[in-house]
Amino acid sequence: MTSTRWVYGFGGGGADGDASMKNLLGGKGANLAEMSSLGLPVPPGFTITTEACNRYYADGRQYPADLAEQVRAAMAEVEKVTDKRFGDPANPLLVSVRSGARASMPGMMDTVLNLGLNDQTVEGLASLSGDRRFAFDSYRRFIQMYSNVVLGLSHDLFEEILDDHKERLGVELDTELEAGDWERVVAAFKQAVEQAQGEPFPQEAEAQLWGAIGAVFASWMNERAKFYRRMHDIPESWGTAVNVQSMVFGNMGETSATGVAFTRNPSTGEARLYGEFLINAQGEDVVAGIRTPQALTRAGREEMGDSEPSMEEALPKVFGQFVETVETLERHYRDMQDVEFTVERGRLWMLQTRNGKRTAKAALKIAVDMAREGLISEDEAVMRVEPQALDQLLHPMLDPTAPRDVIAKGLPASPGAATGQVVFDSDEAERLGKLGTPVILVREETSPEDIHGMHAARGIVTARGGMTSHAAVVARGMGRPCVSGAGGVHIDLATGLFKAGGREVKAGETITIDGSSGEVMAGAVPTIEPEMSGDFATLMGWADRARRLRVRANAETPLDARTARGFGAEGIGLCRTEHMFFEDSRIAAVREMILADDEAGRRAALAKIEPFQKGDFTELFEIMAGLPVTIRLLDPPLHEFLPHGDAEIEALARASGLDAAKLKRRARDLAESNPMLGHRGCRLGVAYPEIYEMQVRAILEAAIEVKGRTGDAPLVEIMHPLVGAGREMKFLRELTDRTAEDVFAQAGDRVDYLVGAMIELPRAAIRAGDLAEAGAEFFSFGTNDLTQTTFGISRDDAGRFLGAYLDAGVYENDPFVRLDQEGVGELVRMGVERARATKPGIKMGICGEHGGDPSSIGFCEIVGLDYVSCSPYRTPIARLAAAQAALGGAEKDR
Repeated sequence: MTSTRWVYGFGGGGADGDASMKNLLGGKGANLAEMSSLGLPVPPGFTITTEACNRYYADGRQYPADLAEQVRAAMAEVEKVTDKRFGDPANPLLVSVRSGARASMPGMMDTVLNLGLNDQTVEGLASLSGDRRFAFDSYRRFIQMYSNVVLGLSHDLFEEILDDHKERLGVELDTELEAGDWERVVAAFKQAVEQAQGEPFPQEAEAQLWGAIGAVFASWMNERAKFYRRMHDIPESWGTAVNVQSMVFGNMGETSATGVAFTRNPSTGEARLYGEFLINAQGEDVVAGIRTPQALTRAGREEMGDSEPSMEEALPKVFGQFVETVETLERHYRDMQDVEFTVERGRLWMLQTRNGKRTAKAALKIAVDMAREGLISEDEAVMRVEPQALDQLLHPMLDPTAPRDVIAKGLPASPGAATGQVVFDSDEAERLGKLGTPVILVREETSPEDIHGMHAARGIVTARGGMTSHAAVVARGMGRPCVSGAGGVHIDLATGLFKAGGREVKAGETITIDGSSGEVMAGAVPTIEPEMSGDFATLMGWADRARRLRVRANAETPLDARTARGFGAEGIGLCRTEHMFFEDSRIAAVREMILADDEAGRRAALAKIEPFQKGDFTELFEIMAGLPVTIRLLDPPLHEFLPHGDAEIEALARASGLDAAKLKRRARDLAESNPMLGHRGCRLGVAYPEIYEMQVRAILEAAIEVKGRTGDAPLVEIMHPLVGAGREMKFLRELTDRTAEDVFAQAGDRVDYLVGAMIELPRAAIRAGDLAEAGAEFFSFGTNDLTQTTFGISRDDAGRFLGAYLDAGVYENDPFVRLDQEGVGELVRMGVERARATKPGIKMGICGEHGGDPSSIGFCEIVGLDYVSCSPYRTPIARLAAAQAALGGAEKDR
């Protein structure tokens, strides 16, 4: 029986894998293999597969039996290429151990550098390098990182020791410490480890390796990684690979360096090299914000007003080689690349490449530019932009003419603007965010443990860190505005305030940040609506040519309708008439109608309501000229409209002239144990036909009025909610047609209209053929209620326990956010098939919140729906997702 292959090698001019093996080798491992095959300078190493991670968890956190043997063989190959030996005191091979999931998860999992150092190998490293300072600097880094990642000791424990040591010496920078200083720091670090865990720091290299491999596997299930996966819809079943790679050192003096770069600007999309580096440093120094990085290019340094030399100026020969290398990578991958590199004594090494995270603005520009450059096709450009990312572009921005009280300035790390209350703690940001309070998270620097607070915040400010720091990269990926490296911000956690520009700002006070300019402002700054032009309009034009699904909007107010049209909606797919009645001037008449105890009382109240309805419909028809408008007849869960408390009953009694005691008794009679499954929807129309008669009359009179004024008849679609039986549909169809003929006779004119049903009950989906046969001319799947009635979960109460289900992995996604394709989706599929078997040309769409979710839109394409309808601001998202679904883009590079 052939054993499973768990380990794949790379480097030394070749590799066992390539970029197509991302699912098995993870993104990092697949790209290291690909770069090796391209002949680029990649330190040799090997990848332990994602399948090994999944087996590790399936077997109760036990390694596969033959993994150790394969790792030893792979390590022997690395030793052969490097001519060094792992654990050899005289000629030590040191390695890094890094995670690498198939989807990029920056900062969410763990890394260990300089592994293999101990009290003997550090002496060998010092002798081989001729630099004792470098060797002990590397050893102290390893102790600190390994103790934190593998042994679970606090990072701060070691920072305090180091800070105390520098204070005694009267120095500020790590680079000012000499070899003897680092030896004393190493001794203090080792003593702290032994005191904390009761045994010495591990010295045996192979034990260190397996400790690090286990820690990386374990980090796949840490809280920040689970949170990130939920946020980005990354399945737990994917697992992470582990990459073990020979170390190269950027901390070997003034001819050594480390850096991070993007082949194009990830904030704006501008086609020029963007990034940072540090001389005499290791990679973690750049992203952690401990030292202020330097610009890669002379132009970048001049723009930032930095006096420190750029890489182009400090290391011109290796910089030229680096530029050629990253240009090769961008052409090869045909996408903007995010690379990590190290220069060891003048020699360039490439440590990673991946498709770079970018803002929505940058994604649009890069996609459109690359299509125009001929690097990709227009269809590929459409596939390159994440639909959900467009949300960053669809909301207001700071008014450039408004006054700004700027109190600090930092780096423009992630564009966009945000206003909120200052918080200094991620837990507090999450707590306030759940209450609906807008907050700005202000930190010295962020770390992966801040992921929940960053997600809850409207924006992020850090006092330290560069353009490629953790805060900057994660904020861009989330679409959060971020100002990093705001050196003028001095945080005092003890008193709960920060100082900037000679002023104090306390926790809870309001600030505004502009992630495009790097400004931090006191108070709130007015905003303006975004313009949907330029690259946005170009890409959406390409998307519209590619898609089959039509995109409508859920709208019942003129503002929503105009917004939807501005964003390219092709009609209204759901006008919820009950939402038109929540204004104070209208709700009294609706309550009077609901509480009336006879038909005469209801008709009297309906006569007050009808002018409102007709006026609303007239305006919607005018705004949506020539486009279909689907109007759902009244579907009020009664509890939303019944008066609450004596004060509201007294007010209604005064407004209607009815007896307060009688109204109170009637309200008590109408109270329901489960209003979502009660006397609502078409059940009201069957029990009280005069309600739907009034609405049909108002709709058609408005349509005739608009036709007479404009010469064009609106495309009217009248939808009956909560229908579940063929006889119900027949009753409602006859009521609608009868009322319509009365309207047409009185007006001396007529308009075409369609009558349909909203499918929101499992029975309706199962018996869709009956409904079509009984007169339904279109169906709209109301997937909000269909999800409720299929799962038996009220979306109003689901928040109390759904989090536990998601955390436990019982549900992979919130079914109210992403359509449950196996259950609810199967009902949709059944409804489509049975309706079309009865009436082949019947029009069908969905109008729940799932109409704006890209994954759900992909399902709608597969089952052959005609349109989706979503909230106005999600219309562009739906247009792009529909295009990607038509192009077959269920899965694309993340």
